[in-house]
Amino acid sequence: MLFPEVAQGAAPDLEALRDACDRAVGGLGASGADRLYVVGPGPGERRHGRDAGGGLDDYGVALRVGPRPGVLDLAATAGRWLAERSGLTPDGYQEVAPETAPERAAELGAALAGEGDRVALLVMGDGSARRAERSPGYVDERALPYDDAVAEALAEADAAHLAGLEPALARELMVAGRPAWQVLAGAVGERPLTGDLLAYEAPYGVGYFVAAWS
Repeated sequence: MLFPEVAQGAAPDLEALRDACDRAVGGLGASGADRLYVVGPGPGERRHGRDAGGGLDDYGVALRVGPRPGVLDLAATAGRWLAERSGLTPDGYQEVAPETAPERAAELGAALAGEGDRVALLVMGDGSARRAERSPGYVDERALPYDDAVAEALAEADAAHLAGLEPALARELMVAGRPAWQVLAGAVGERPLTGDLLAYEAPYGVGYFVAAWS
């Protein structure tokens, strides 16, 4: 729904969220990083290079990004699209499977962080899809507290909280972003960062967060 071409008449409803995304991604561009990678959930653990692209054909929209559309899954496609809105071209893409263990996610994050002197990550991932009656999944009373805690962790750059998220609970609450957030936690390690929560909302019953860590 971030894509106006998909949201169509509802596109204005997400304008504030889109603006927050642009501020976060713009900050990555201004960070002086020598590498920018997009991290997001996908059908499996896959690494793609700079020329990988994606599209929205599966959603009935003829929108494509990158010179090789059809390579990236939805999260990485959205990441490339957001980066290009800010004039950036990511250097690569790391997709992680829904069942990725926290330890493996941390390994992937540490590896990405070691690929340059200054590495920036654009991490894509939804919160719970079981928050309310209009959510894709049946309501679960644990969903809102779960997302609230993630929002607090993002605001405080609390990598330890993200690293400790349990796969089983995330699966029960339909939290797609869990493995990608744990890649971020692995990349950060024990580095002292500051966080800024730019948006936290659920316009369609799914938790959306936008945060910047530096």
